[in-house]
Amino acid sequence: MLEYISIIITAIFVNNIVFSQFLGICPFIGVSRKISSAVGMGAAVTFVMALATTVTWMLQYGVLDPLGIGYMQTIVFILVIAALVQMLEIVIKKINPSLYSALGVFLPLITTNCAVLGVAIIVIQKNMALLESVVYAVSTALGFTLALVVFAGIREQLVLADLPKSMRGVPIALICAGLLAMAFMGFSGIKI
Repeated sequence: MLEYISIIITAIFVNNIVFSQFLGICPFIGVSRKISSAVGMGAAVTFVMALATTVTWMLQYGVLDPLGIGYMQTIVFILVIAALVQMLEIVIKKINPSLYSALGVFLPLITTNCAVLGVAIIVIQKNMALLESVVYAVSTALGFTLALVVFAGIREQLVLADLPKSMRGVPIALICAGLLAMAFMGFSGIKI
């Protein structure tokens, strides 16, 4: 049990996928203008990351390794993630059209989110068991969501700030992202 708590805390705070591993930067900068869109993207990434990690873990240990074609990992994982996102999009569109319209552009964006692929590869590199992999994936996605929501809150407030014209928009956003990354580095001293 303590091992899973360690995985959760480490994935969310200590090794945050955005601030420590620098994965998922594109949606981090692009989708973090409003808290509502950050929460939507975070929820979609959490679901897809958990599902993709489970499927890719089973493919790695059930198909790729037994057949001796582990070198195909990246290509297979990319195709699996893209297929999962497309299937999820079709299912949500048929079952719950209001949820589909609420998620909007978030679902296709997840296909190109390198954090999803990164987590699928990291769990294989760390030789995690299936349950550990799923816990790590969900925790990492929650850390991603935390980063998005905090950054979106800061960016909403920055719109109201009196900044020099040259600092408005992306420049001040990147400075704030750097400060957030430094703040999250403070968690690296936590021993569990």
